[in-house]
Amino acid sequence: MATIDDVARTAGVSTSTVSYVLSGKRPISAPTRLRVEKAIRELGYRPHAGARALASSRTQVIALMAPLRVDVDVSVIMQFVTGVVTAARTYEHDVLLLTQDDAAGLDRVASGSMVDALVVMDIEDDDPRVPLLATLRQPTVLIGLPHEAAGLSCVDLDFEGAGRLAVRHLAARGHRAVGLVGSPPAVLERHTSYAERILRGFRSEAQSLEVQSGHVACESSPSGARAAVDALLAAVPDVTAVVVHNEVALPFVVSALHDRGLRTPQDVSVLAVCPPEVAESQPVPLSSIDLPAHTIGAVAVEMVMARLDQDHPAETRLLTPRVVDRGSVLDRAAVPDQSVSP
Repeated sequence: MATIDDVARTAGVSTSTVSYVLSGKRPISAPTRLRVEKAIRELGYRPHAGARALASSRTQVIALMAPLRVDVDVSVIMQFVTGVVTAARTYEHDVLLLTQDDAAGLDRVASGSMVDALVVMDIEDDDPRVPLLATLRQPTVLIGLPHEAAGLSCVDLDFEGAGRLAVRHLAARGHRAVGLVGSPPAVLERHTSYAERILRGFRSEAQSLEVQSGHVACESSPSGARAAVDALLAAVPDVTAVVVHNEVALPFVVSALHDRGLRTPQDVSVLAVCPPEVAESQPVPLSSIDLPAHTIGAVAVEMVMARLDQDHPAETRLLTPRVVDRGSVLDRAAVPDQSVSP
């Protein structure tokens, strides 16, 4: 196996020059740098990970805090994780996964110089982790949007825009009474950012368009879905379209509607907010506002690296929501005899 001394002898330079070419800590003339890079390629030299980290003051590790709570869909969480891990590898970084949300774990990882940066998921509106994250020397990117980001970068789907888009899409197709079957009560009680934002957008757009609306929280279980559907039908008897923002409960909600004699989309249209494969895998493929979990994870890593390599300032990126039509939303505007009074 080639060593740094072998590279230096082949290139006709000192080992310190090879080190400077690798670390970029000192300017090296173009001809010398090219000779060193040619020698590295010819010899197949790979710097020792520990030495490379020491030379660059980098660990080549990103911490990802992805709390695995009982009321979250682990399969969706893992899509975010996959996006982070895949993108990190393109930057030659590994990922340290933290599945708890305690501040002690954050402090231990950050103060011990174990990682170059952090990506933190499942952000609450008033997240208790944010003040600590703001004091760390490592750059942090939040997947989510707290009320006050305290100078931290944030990336997420524009969930408030998704709520508005859902109502606008349904109203444009003649639906004048719509419902939102949302996150479990525990998620709302924690004031989780995405759940509050989609509800805020849904309510504001319904009010703006004078569309009758109702919202029910939904436990992620068959019994929870049945209870949520019953509560929604009681609150909005004339409902003709339901937005479902609960990946685990989604098939149970559709089944509960069917059990009550409501066909999709003939009687009740269904618009999901979820990853595309979740919407596509239902017995009746559902139109949806797709949650690009993998893309969001990858963007989080890009933002981390921009802060590490380019000293990029903190920023917020909200991905634009879009509706993908898979046929589960009936255009009632084209069927006047099925319309209902507002």
